[in-house]
Amino acid sequence: MRLSEIKTALNYLKTIEFILPNGDAVPAHFHVTEVGLVKKHFIDCGGTVRKEEVINFQLFTATDYDHRLSTEKLQSIINDAEKSLQLPDAEIEVEHQGRTIETYGLAFVNGQFRLTAKQTDCLAKDKCGIPTSNQATSNACTPGSGCC
Repeated sequence: MRLSEIKTALNYLKTIEFILPNGDAVPAHFHVTEVGLVKKHFIDCGGTVRKEEVINFQLFTATDYDHRLSTEKLQSIINDAEKSLQLPDAEIEVEHQGRTIETYGLAFVNGQFRLTAKQTDCLAKDKCGIPTSNQATSNACTPGSGCC
């Protein structure tokens, strides 16, 4: 989900609900404690230099059980962040406290924000000898093949 998409969705909601991948709801008294721009500049295992940008929302659940974040307040937080940080219309990732700080993607389904599981991946499969789905998997990474 991109920043423009969450802004549009908030226009049609009376309440905000975030659902974890296991189906549990983030407690209704959560806060959005940060909206930020995260830039990642890195080199993959194949030697390609890459850059990524995402908008980061951090959800925090405190002990103030009467707190409810309104759609208007979240829109205001987003607007302030857009102006102050010159945010692009990038994908959103969401941080939520689990056993550690967990990072999720974001989708909007049936009036709810769904935290979606993220996966690691090799970005240089062709240079590491990792087969694509249409290649046979046998002998894909043999000794001396240059595999990562």
